Amino acid sequence: MKRLAEKIKPYLQLLRIGNLAFLAILLYVMEKWVAMPLLQAEKFQELMPWWVLTLLILSVVCIAAGGYVINDYFDVKIDRINRPDDMVVTRVISRDAAMHIFYALTAVGLGAGVAVAWWAYSWTLLFTYVIIPGLLWFYSASYKRMFLVGNLVVAFASAIVPLLVAIANADYLHHLYQDALTYSPIVGKLYVWTGGFAAFAFLLTWAREMVKDIEDIEGDCEMECRTVPIVWGEKNAKIFVTVLLMAIAALIAYMLLAILPFPHEWKSLPTRYVLFGLIVPILCTIVLLWAANNRTELHRVQTIIKFTMFMGVLFSFIIATYL
Repeated sequence: MKRLAEKIKPYLQLLRIGNLAFLAILLYVMEKWVAMPLLQAEKFQELMPWWVLTLLILSVVCIAAGGYVINDYFDVKIDRINRPDDMVVTRVISRDAAMHIFYALTAVGLGAGVAVAWWAYSWTLLFTYVIIPGLLWFYSASYKRMFLVGNLVVAFASAIVPLLVAIANADYLHHLYQDALTYSPIVGKLYVWTGGFAAFAFLLTWAREMVKDIEDIEGDCEMECRTVPIVWGEKNAKIFVTVLLMAIAALIAYMLLAILPFPHEWKSLPTRYVLFGLIVPILCTIVLLWAANNRTELHRVQTIIKFTMFMGVLFSFIIATYL
């Protein structure tokens, strides 16, 4: 059993199994804790069958996993400098094998995605599933070495994930009710609520990618990449990340106080959750970012950002409670 675990470990590392689990949880809670309560509040029955949700999760997980594989395929030279001990491509599996894994995962993801688009009668979903794998390919091949472009591509791909739930439900509703849906606010509510999570994912992912660029500056310099820390310098890159994180904290506070229909007094669960589960970790991230002087400390900053993203996803439970 131990030997089997040792053989599987590099493949799990290649696929970023923790990140894939996060994506699966994100999609599940967007459907069950955001979309479904909104639909029920507007007197609609739950629309998405379990098998469609399963295919939706499978499609995103497989396409994302393929993206991680192709990223490592193109990053062999950089990883030899930045993280030689963690390399899987060329050290454990060949580049040809990595490419075959990418094709297989992307094919499964596309197939599952097309099935979801067919169920939802959604050309938007179909277009998204066609575009995203290509975007991930070009990101790994060239975009990630361009100034700001790579960061924005990854942030955009992260933001799309919660919106997929809104798109699938909204397009299926349009198919069922057509013009009658004009008199219901449900479609707008689906996009507003999932759009809030999408904005949160976009900004936090952008910040995390910038921190990762600071961490990988040595290998990126060797490969003549034009990341923000290389073009602007490490200090200015940290200032940029700080501005992003402060903007996220301000946006969260504004949404809680001015937009979300929650009790705002100090003792209320939403207020305490936002303060201690989101804003305090963001402020801690800023402090640790400026204190970080090596790769280990910068990697710890990335971990806290991921924790904050996870806490943001769990906020959907509070939404389901108060809707």
